[in-house]
Amino acid sequence: MQGHSRFQVLIVTVLLVVSTQTVAQSALSSTEVPVSLVLTLRGNHGADLSEINSGNLILSRGGERAKIAKVLPLQGGGASLELFVMIDDAREISYGMQVEDIRHFILAQPPTMKIGVVYMNIEGPKIAQDLTTDHALAAQAVRTPLARLANGESPYTSLSELIDRWPPSDGHREILMISNGEDATFSGLETDAVNPYADAAISKAQRSGIVVFTIASSNEAVRPIENGPAGILPAENSLTNAAQRSAGLGRFHLEQIAEATGGEFYYYRSAARLSFAPYLADVTDRLESQYVVSFLAKPGKTPILQSVKVRSKLAHIKVASAERVYIPAATPESP
Repeated sequence: MQGHSRFQVLIVTVLLVVSTQTVAQSALSSTEVPVSLVLTLRGNHGADLSEINSGNLILSRGGERAKIAKVLPLQGGGASLELFVMIDDAREISYGMQVEDIRHFILAQPPTMKIGVVYMNIEGPKIAQDLTTDHALAAQAVRTPLARLANGESPYTSLSELIDRWPPSDGHREILMISNGEDATFSGLETDAVNPYADAAISKAQRSGIVVFTIASSNEAVRPIENGPAGILPAENSLTNAAQRSAGLGRFHLEQIAEATGGEFYYYRSAARLSFAPYLADVTDRLESQYVVSFLAKPGKTPILQSVKVRSKLAHIKVASAERVYIPAATPESP
């Protein structure tokens, strides 16, 4: 009889646990949550981007079609944008020309835009000028790089740290990252196209909804290898070729970051030190051609980064956006 009683107690305990889990699960809010995503539109010459609306965009998340609730332009005097210009303290950036290009870019932005300047070096990200609408002040913070301090720190951990420190904003947030992309903390693995620090930075940017534009400051001309990342040379016993492989991988990861977050990647296929002006003009055009799309998503028990893809039904307009969007976890319903 004593054994039978213990068995009954065990059954009751199991049923109570299952019942509690079921109640807890049903207590999670079934309400869909609003999710937003920044889109950059590119049209054929003379294309009217104002044609874009919820009816001519197709949004898929997790492989399933999602209903778009709203599409709003981000350009114009009422737009709220925070932009950090993040510069590698590397020798590739020319003071005379490229530094002036960056200053002119800052001064050309709309007066409502908040702009900050950050340098990446061995100590991580160092804010030379915090976000400000005083663009002259931000432009003054752009200086010649300190090449002696550039080595020893990953530009991708600096990117992650900047995102961690950046408080949430009512507006949208973007980064212009200028770097050779070479990761000193990842040395010895130059032939590996997977960089966990770059991957971590991508995830943080996607989670925060931050678009990252990247400019490769190292312009060495290289040739691609078959079935490998663009710009990486075959391994040879040469310090020159080792440096070229490292530069190629740097550009590869910079391109990854831009594509994964909805930005754009730029670099010259030339060894010459050329102007950044054409790149920066294109970034300005893209910032003026951005929209935010809102849709509803049903949250799960845990937060996730879910794959997302947006395309236009209009053949003359192309859409760039982040490859993943953050879906928060469901919250318990109020009693």
